[in-house]
Amino acid sequence: MQFDPLPLPGAFVVAPERHADARGYFARTFCSDEFAAHGLAGSFVQCSTSFNVRRGTLRGMHYQRPPYEEVKLVRCTRGVVLDVLLHRESGRWHAVELSEQNGLAVYIPAGFAHGFQTLLANSEVFYQMAAAHHPAAAAVIRWDDPAYAIAWPIRPPILSERDAGHE
Repeated sequence: MQFDPLPLPGAFVVAPERHADARGYFARTFCSDEFAAHGLAGSFVQCSTSFNVRRGTLRGMHYQRPPYEEVKLVRCTRGVVLDVLLHRESGRWHAVELSEQNGLAVYIPAGFAHGFQTLLANSEVFYQMAAAHHPAAAAVIRWDDPAYAIAWPIRPPILSERDAGHE
């Protein structure tokens, strides 16, 4: 695997090294030893998936309050999404296009809010979390908060009631 640091502290794009032949390819998407060698969480306790029927669906910007902050490894297993990390302390954000074709994943350390917008219909996102979800610690930063000015590509987005109504 290749670990490429993002311009936000502790965040990485993780690229699998694909070994191709006439059958297709094989690629390791996680190895605790390789993650540990880069100083990253090497153990995940929970996995989730998000399937999104419509192009333009936006989920975010979600995080968990301390002491339940999550470390996440996020990949798109079907379709294409624009994945966005927001460093809550600095207010800086960065976006990465994830797709089933590029196979990239984003490593999101604690202290970040996270969200994505689907660029194709029927997109699926797979999450691995280093800590269990605690609903009472769940928090949202409004997707269009002018303090962050995240450049979402599809307007208006398709939102949940929770994400649309958050102030």
